[in-house]
Amino acid sequence: RAEEEQHSVGLVERNYVYGNPKHEVCVYVKVFTNSPFLLCMDLARSQEELIDPNYLWIGPDGRSLEGQLHVNLTATGKLMLLGFKEYMSGAYTCTLSHKIIETTTQEERAMSETYKFMVYAYREADHAYQVFVRFTTRECELQANGLFFEELLKILTNIISDLTCHITESSYKCHSVRIPNQGLLHELFISFQVNPFAEGWEDVCKQVPYDCEDVTNMRVQEARDRIGEFFRKQTYALRHEFQTVPTIHYVESSFSVTHIDSCRPGFGKNDVTHQGCASCCVVCEPGTYSPNNEVTCQLCTDPQVRMYGARFC
Repeated sequence: RAEEEQHSVGLVERNYVYGNPKHEVCVYVKVFTNSPFLLCMDLARSQEELIDPNYLWIGPDGRSLEGQLHVNLTATGKLMLLGFKEYMSGAYTCTLSHKIIETTTQEERAMSETYKFMVYAYREADHAYQVFVRFTTRECELQANGLFFEELLKILTNIISDLTCHITESSYKCHSVRIPNQGLLHELFISFQVNPFAEGWEDVCKQVPYDCEDVTNMRVQEARDRIGEFFRKQTYALRHEFQTVPTIHYVESSFSVTHIDSCRPGFGKNDVTHQGCASCCVVCEPGTYSPNNEVTCQLCTDPQVRMYGARFC
């Protein structure tokens, strides 16, 4: 993603990101992929003739990028960062030096401009789904309620087991519900999460060339769809297949799903700081860390932590 934040609107075309002499330009690069080409000039300068141009690129560690293995530097000052990792995040600055020659006197003048790019590693968020569903029961103290709940979870687990997804955070409560024109009913309020990290998910990831979020997110979406289909079939069965309605049965249209995002350790979301990549999990900045799958980078009490993507403080 080479989108820029509102305060640093750069120009992006043909996988090029132009610099801006007035302010830094923010660029977001998905981990393990190559960055777009960062240009050591702004768009206006790129349309002009340059005499004896020289380009000096400096990386986040303060050293010249010339000759480093993880960069592709062209003779015309374009920089591509290869196989981007968290630690490569930070400030990249380029100084463009060139000459201006007066037409009348042939006098030479040296000119230079500096461009700054803030480059951040990002990942797609990991998706999980919170599911809510209700079943009518005869009474709340019924022992069959707990047995039914366990049986339901077994069935749902079986439906999605081949996707290395699983059911977590499952619980149910029984409530009395007054329904207009039907009086008082007892209902089981069931909730659970559909999570893509069942045992063996890492093995599925090893088959993917570099990054796993896309595959993981597709699997959990498929799991969500299968579970939704299961509950739709309950409605059909109640209407068409049962002579007598079972004691515990599905409440029509009670199935609902909420989307939950999580980020890998060392990454978090911040739609204020990173407006150009608001839905991404962006690498935690120096002085912050994320030890778990929450979506927030926490502040470090130890000011010594100066790395991108810290997982502990």
